Amino acid sequence: MQRTLVIIKPDAVQRRLIGKIISRFEEKGFAIIGLKLMVISEALARKNYSIHKGKDFYEKLIEFMTSGPVVVLVLRGKNVIEVTRKLIGSTFGHEAAPGTIRGDYAISDRFNLIHGTDSVESAEKEISLFFEKENLMEYEQTDLKWIYDTSGKDII
Repeated sequence: MQRTLVIIKPDAVQRRLIGKIISRFEEKGFAIIGLKLMVISEALARKNYSIHKGKDFYEKLIEFMTSGPVVVLVLRGKNVIEVTRKLIGSTFGHEAAPGTIRGDYAISDRFNLIHGTDSVESAEKEISLFFEKENLMEYEQTDLKWIYDTSGKDII
């Protein structure tokens, strides 16, 4: 099973969208194995978004991500990175498809509610920035046979 990091950004927290956003991932069948409410320090924000250093939006991104509380999640599931990014939607709210988180709740280019990692390598790096290994709760999901077809049989 893959893991990914999701950050529910300050605008979503201020708009009281935490529950609605988290429910999208739970309803899809992903396990939440890490969860915390925090204010990201400037140093941590700069580390996490170092890939954007030098771009015209970098300083505004750092200012935004440190402006208030965020909710940081680690999700586990089959193809969790790809599926999470589809659930999140396009970067800019006005371009995101209806039915995605950004498509349903965002309109701004700058305030786009949520961050999700884009690769296995990025996920592992970002998870280690926000969580100590002992703070991730690996547990058995008893409903996996209902989420993923684990029978090995073709039903159709």
